[in-house]
Amino acid sequence: MMKITLPDGSIREYEKGSTPMDIAKSISEGFARNVISAKFNDTVLETVTPLNEDGALVLYTWKDKEGKKAFWHSSSHIVAQALEELYPGIKLTIGPAIDNGFYYDVDFGEHTVSEKDFPLIEKKALEIARGKHDFKMRPISKAEALSLYKSQGNEFKVELIENLEDGTITFCDHDTFTDLCRGGHIPNTGIVKAIKILNVAGAYWRGDEKKPQLTRIYGISFPKQKELTEYLALVEEAKKRDHRKLGKELELFAFSQKVGQGLPLWLPKGAALRERLEDFLKKAQKKAGYEMVITPHIGQKELYVTSGHYEKYGADSFQPIHTPKEDEEFLLKPMNCPHHCEIYNVRPFSYRELPKRYAEFGTVYRYEQSGELHGLTRVRGFTQDDAHIFCTPEQLDQEFKNVIDLSLYVLGSLGFDNFTAQVSVRDLDTPEKYIGSVENWEKAENAIINAAKEKGLDYVIEKGEAAFYGPKLDFMVKDALGRQWQLGTIQVDYNLPERFDLTYKGSDNELHRPVMIHRAPFGSMERFIALLLEHTGGNFPLWLIPEQAIVLPVSEKHEKYAEKVLKSLENDEIRALVDARNETVGKKIREAEMNKIPFMLIVGENEEASNTISVRRHGGEDLGSISLEQFSDLVTKEINSTLKSF
Repeated sequence: MMKITLPDGSIREYEKGSTPMDIAKSISEGFARNVISAKFNDTVLETVTPLNEDGALVLYTWKDKEGKKAFWHSSSHIVAQALEELYPGIKLTIGPAIDNGFYYDVDFGEHTVSEKDFPLIEKKALEIARGKHDFKMRPISKAEALSLYKSQGNEFKVELIENLEDGTITFCDHDTFTDLCRGGHIPNTGIVKAIKILNVAGAYWRGDEKKPQLTRIYGISFPKQKELTEYLALVEEAKKRDHRKLGKELELFAFSQKVGQGLPLWLPKGAALRERLEDFLKKAQKKAGYEMVITPHIGQKELYVTSGHYEKYGADSFQPIHTPKEDEEFLLKPMNCPHHCEIYNVRPFSYRELPKRYAEFGTVYRYEQSGELHGLTRVRGFTQDDAHIFCTPEQLDQEFKNVIDLSLYVLGSLGFDNFTAQVSVRDLDTPEKYIGSVENWEKAENAIINAAKEKGLDYVIEKGEAAFYGPKLDFMVKDALGRQWQLGTIQVDYNLPERFDLTYKGSDNELHRPVMIHRAPFGSMERFIALLLEHTGGNFPLWLIPEQAIVLPVSEKHEKYAEKVLKSLENDEIRALVDARNETVGKKIREAEMNKIPFMLIVGENEEASNTISVRRHGGEDLGSISLEQFSDLVTKEINSTLKSF
């Protein structure tokens, strides 16, 4: 017999050789019908794999992230088989699951694949899926595996196998198809009911532009056709909400090839939007005891060597700037934290003066590969709403919880109410990725977990997602389309204070090491605004939107009254403008709708005579004729309902 620990902590005994599916059936036949994958002692495996030792078992359904991963990885095998049958002689490379679906990188040789071929590939893949072929894993020797792929002339698989240890190599078979694979599949192909090929793109082998270019086939699959239909509808809605499209239409930002890839240019409306976001956070930070600082855009290379950033990221960053002085090198600032450490080091501190909270909207630069750049979400120059708190170990718990409160205020004021807190910790199997002592890491991780518990956050722990210098708490937010994004982060750091020799004098008159908290509720201004654009579809909260109202005179003779209305609105601090063009009111309304302006104020003879305005809300709701005082009250009330005091 063996003892199996289930996720709820219960321990059950089963005969050795029982499979995850056997165990699922012992829990509930209904539950077992939905189980598609499993993890045993942190190893992903198939539901038919015999278990022969004590251990912890997790069973996954389609609703689970790991279940989807197995489903989509299995689907990549199905599509790969379809491609081999449709295009003889192709060479398969790798086909992993990704966040939404899967891809397979293929050397098509003389064949070409374009969007017009997608229906044919989908049809063939579904034919294979309907065969209900079991996915079966089998071990194979390194020599046999190499022999097979050498005989096929597949140098890509040969390269993969040459880097594997003999005795660790496995193949996955289904139907007539075989592929090199580590495992993690659904029971059989029949579970896949809907497949859609989404895109085709170029991709270098192993991501190296010096190696052969392959064709990457992107796809997605579902256990029900209805779910695919719903997903495709969401994709269409996402296209309408694409921040690159909306940013251009609303004249918020632009890019220029002459300025450089990944370096956004903020247009007047976008700059005003950013300024309001900054003012919003500065006001809350001031109440929370932060002090604003400003640091340079560059720093001596030695600064980032001390911090550890150069060792970890130097090879992939913008290369050093050489000055006329021999051996003098500067770097474009990749992080604000080393600069803030040096601000703390300007003078000695007593424990009575801590915590010190330094905040900065600091612009940093990181060299992202051109193929990874994407609008505002992946850029080479961006501004972080950075702050660093230097506190005593005794103050850490309360300071961390205070930052959680600030982060929740920011997310709530901007309509991000659906989120999970992610505690990102080390991967104990790869200690070389991190700096600092094990003791400090354990203290930092425990501090974050305890704070998340005390604040009542719905949190999950993700192994291997920590920063190289410390663990962190990330807010994983779901937007209006149900997509998950990381917004805002809080990190506990015992390491940089050591590397920069930061100290404070304690009550015992001895020098002690402060703890450092890194925090950025927005993350970066660029990425935050991009996600906010897509979340709201450009319909920003009323307190934030560049133009809250537009005055539309019916004809030229009503322009004077329109200007009077505008002045009254400005006196009440309502952002507005007058559209005095020689166009019909209908056309002006349509354009105001396209520009996402919340209120259209129509003024004609009746309104001028009664000193009122006719108000139309964005979206078509007619609020009738009201006084300017009533409109001002309406705007104030709506702003106060979303923008609560901190």
